[in-house]
Amino acid sequence: MALFEYFPNYVWNLSVSIALESGGKIGEIIDMCKPIRDAAANGEDAGTGEFLQQWVAMGEKLIELAAEDEARGRTLSASKKLERAALYLLVGERMQGHGNPARVATFALAQDTFARAMKLGNHPVERVMIPYEGSEYPALYVRAPGDGPKPVVVYCNGLDSSKELLYWSNLPQALAARGISTLCVDQPGTGEALRISNLPATPHSEKWASPAVDWLEKQPDVDPKRIGMTGISLGGHFAPRAVAFEPRFASGAVWGANHNWAEVQQKRLRREGENPVPHYWAHVLWVFGAKDMDDFHEKSKDMTLDGVMERIKVPFLVTHGAQDRQISVDYAHQSYEQLTNSPQRELKIFTPREGGVEHVGADNMSYGCDYIADWFADTLGGDVTGKAVS
Repeated sequence: MALFEYFPNYVWNLSVSIALESGGKIGEIIDMCKPIRDAAANGEDAGTGEFLQQWVAMGEKLIELAAEDEARGRTLSASKKLERAALYLLVGERMQGHGNPARVATFALAQDTFARAMKLGNHPVERVMIPYEGSEYPALYVRAPGDGPKPVVVYCNGLDSSKELLYWSNLPQALAARGISTLCVDQPGTGEALRISNLPATPHSEKWASPAVDWLEKQPDVDPKRIGMTGISLGGHFAPRAVAFEPRFASGAVWGANHNWAEVQQKRLRREGENPVPHYWAHVLWVFGAKDMDDFHEKSKDMTLDGVMERIKVPFLVTHGAQDRQISVDYAHQSYEQLTNSPQRELKIFTPREGGVEHVGADNMSYGCDYIADWFADTLGGDVTGKAVS
């Protein structure tokens, strides 16, 4: 496998790979991981408090170093350090079990640190709020350069990610280079929507995706006829479902197929496949607002795309890693085969020849990032050369 396997269990290694692929520095990561290497041997759930302690300490150190840069007027350098600080804080936070009081303070610090990093670094990122069923959820609007209405892609989380991790996946930057804006959403069940607003996940993603389209249609820099949708990991359910039931989407893609997540839960009960986070069952109950396992299975029973993919009538791309240890590659073939009414469908399996073979390219996200960005440039009218944007 190409995954950087520093620890003796997959879940901890996945967190390290997320940090590396999101802009973390190997020296800082080794400094955080070396003191807790033995703790990981006790299993994926044990030792997560020690994990948090080390990653928060590094984040706080970077915040201090950034303050020194800022005091000297070196705001770009400060921004870089603050970005990494926010990243380490979020990675540490997502490793904790639901109910851990340290999660609240760590997540709040990460949000503040990310916002400061974006401001000091002059990044074209705007925090916006999307109305949703009497409440609202936050998103990061990443504008492509240039004048006039642009295509835009709604980009949603998986089970355990956040809008900041979507931003660090570099897909918004790749799309911007091709003349396409991105709306990275903390949809219900993820990020701030879950942690701050207590909005649980729903299998029926059109309920929150349609309000995102409503918001985008009101923006003067958006071409309402060229709005696409993609999602990462569990977003492999949410994005196709939204495209199937929201006719205003003009194109779609998934970064990792998730054709029948309800079935995957039965496999995980049998200890088949790897978990994405520690304290897994407590996490999914929290995400779906379920009181117990029976309630969870009831609320997630519609997490299948059987009977859904056939409803998609726009171009659609399915991508998957050939050696995904969480979600079988078979599900990618199921999603693709059921795209019977898409006028332009494509299946891309990332192999060892190129990389990106692990779950959503945790071993190398660049291939998925570029492939999906090129897909949307081709189907929404962007520029794969970058010449028209530069």
